[in-house]
Amino acid sequence: MKTDKKRSDCPLSGSLDVFGDKWSLLIIRDLMFGNKCTYNDFLKSEEGIATNILASRLKGLEENGVIEKSAHPDSKAKNLYKLTPKGIDLLPIIMEIYIWSDKYYEMPAELKATIKEAKKDKDKFVKQVKKELRTKMTEKKN
Repeated sequence: MKTDKKRSDCPLSGSLDVFGDKWSLLIIRDLMFGNKCTYNDFLKSEEGIATNILASRLKGLEENGVIEKSAHPDSKAKNLYKLTPKGIDLLPIIMEIYIWSDKYYEMPAELKATIKEAKKDKDKFVKQVKKELRTKMTEKKN
C-alpha cells in the first residue's frame, strides 16, 4: 500500500494506491462520520472487515500520512487513530461519492437528509465538516 513504486505518473493511479480500496475508504468514512477511533471500533463496522485486512489498511494509511496513531489515554493495550490534515482533505471526495450514491441507490433517510443539505452549498458544508474534524483532531492530541 505504500507508494514507493508508482505504476505510472497518473495522479489518479497514485492516489488510488493510497486510499483506493474499499476498506481504506470505509476506515476513512468511519473516522470522518462514524465517531470511530480504535481498532475494535473499526472491527464493529457493519461491513465486517477481517482483522488482517484492517491491520494492513491502518498501517498503509498511517505510512501514507492519511491517519496517525497515538496511545489511548485509558488503555495501554489500545491505540487511537485519527485523520491527519491530509486525510481530512479527502472529505470533498467522500462527499462526491455520497452524492453520486444518492442519485443511484437507496439510503437511510437521515443520510439522505444530510446529503440534501450538503448539496445546497457544498463548499460551505465541506468547510464546516473540515472545521469539526480539525477540532476533533486537536482534542485527541490533548
